Amino acid sequence: MLNLKESSENNFIVNISIIAKGVIISIISTLILLFIFSIVLTYTDINESVIPSVIIVITAISIFIGTTLATKSIKKNGIVNGGIISIIYILLVYISSSITSNVGFKLTMYSAIMLILAIIFGMIGGIIGVNSRLKKG
Repeated sequence: MLNLKESSENNFIVNISIIAKGVIISIISTLILLFIFSIVLTYTDINESVIPSVIIVITAISIFIGTTLATKSIKKNGIVNGGIISIIYILLVYISSSITSNVGFKLTMYSAIMLILAIIFGMIGGIIGVNSRLKKG
């Protein structure tokens, strides 16, 4: 018989793996979508002023994909897990972009909008992921 401590430890390990899976899927989705966007930019006459807006959209879509796919395997707490996945993802993106850019670690209006949208889309993706699993069974 599984005691409460072992059960909560197993749930913690499952949650960590779900969160890691969601972050990895989100990052891979971002890389794929950014690659496609870079090809579009290279071979079309799209104005470069749209780049920040497209990056925000790509980030939101990537987080939505990652959280939806990751939370399909759980029965509850999709909103919490989706939020955690999106926060970890956006922190990784923020840290890596701050290190590689000449702007440094600044919180701008652009990064605030990206953070808010990331959390919202992560929570929505988590809700949809959990509910899509429930409808199958």
